[in-house]
Amino acid sequence: MSKETPCIAVCMIDPRTNLCFGCGRTLPEIARWHRMESAERQAIMTQLATRMVDAGLEQPAKAAGRSIG
Repeated sequence: MSKETPCIAVCMIDPRTNLCFGCGRTLPEIARWHRMESAERQAIMTQLATRMVDAGLEQPAKAAGRSIG
């Protein structure tokens, strides 16, 4: 994956929040991603972690790193 994409190949949209479980983008953002200017992509990417936390969605890579028990 390019450095200018947050995609982690977990492409499923949460029906409650309309955000991708993997990256936190909306479907319209995903659809337009390659037509956006770099600055617009970077601006969205800076919001994604907060967006995921606010929506109650945990990124799979972070969840996998947690120990259970």
